[in-house]
Amino acid sequence: MITKEALKFLEDLIANNNTDWMHANKKRYDVYKKDYHNFIGGILSEMKNLDPKLEPLEIKNCTFRINRDIRFSKDKSPYKTNMGVWFTQNKFRKNSPGYYIHYEKGNSFIAGGVWCPEPNELKLIRKEIEFFYDDLNNILSDKDFKKEFGDLTRNENEMLKKAPKDIEPNHPAIENLKLKSFTASQKIDDNLFTDINFNKVVAKKLLALKPLNDFLCRALETEE
Repeated sequence: MITKEALKFLEDLIANNNTDWMHANKKRYDVYKKDYHNFIGGILSEMKNLDPKLEPLEIKNCTFRINRDIRFSKDKSPYKTNMGVWFTQNKFRKNSPGYYIHYEKGNSFIAGGVWCPEPNELKLIRKEIEFFYDDLNNILSDKDFKKEFGDLTRNENEMLKKAPKDIEPNHPAIENLKLKSFTASQKIDDNLFTDINFNKVVAKKLLALKPLNDFLCRALETEE
């Protein structure tokens, strides 16, 4: 669980997203950062019990900087007002499958999989789906996965309108082969983050993503 003080800091930051306020509230930010790291440590410990691939991770591997990259953004607000946590199955691979936790007032969610893989990685994942689509179908039809996440995220902006090059348009897994990202997500209540049982509840939910992550990991780490 995260502290109410940490969430209050983020709420105040929404109304005061500027460097002057941040400098004036440096002590509050230092407390927030400590709470953020403690929060990660608690859920990471729980997750390592469920997915051995996370064992090499340290807290520093799972954090995000609070500073926004505003170089190419119309929004010049310097700081993020959300809190993210990323548990990757392979900390040495940029786009390794993993688990994500996101706190944002009114828009909190958990997710997992691989988001926007590089072209060579996308090719590997599609190849795995093309030849082993039954394996993926079994994962997506599993009762725990369906209960928690329903299906893969199917955003029309992140899907091809036609079959990928070199893949038959009538392939049995064509709808999954059209995807550009391979993720699943579930919205969660903001109040869950301050619940004493947060770690166990969320870890159990995220565990339903492990077979999907393992499938994607197999695709990315199998030599052609």
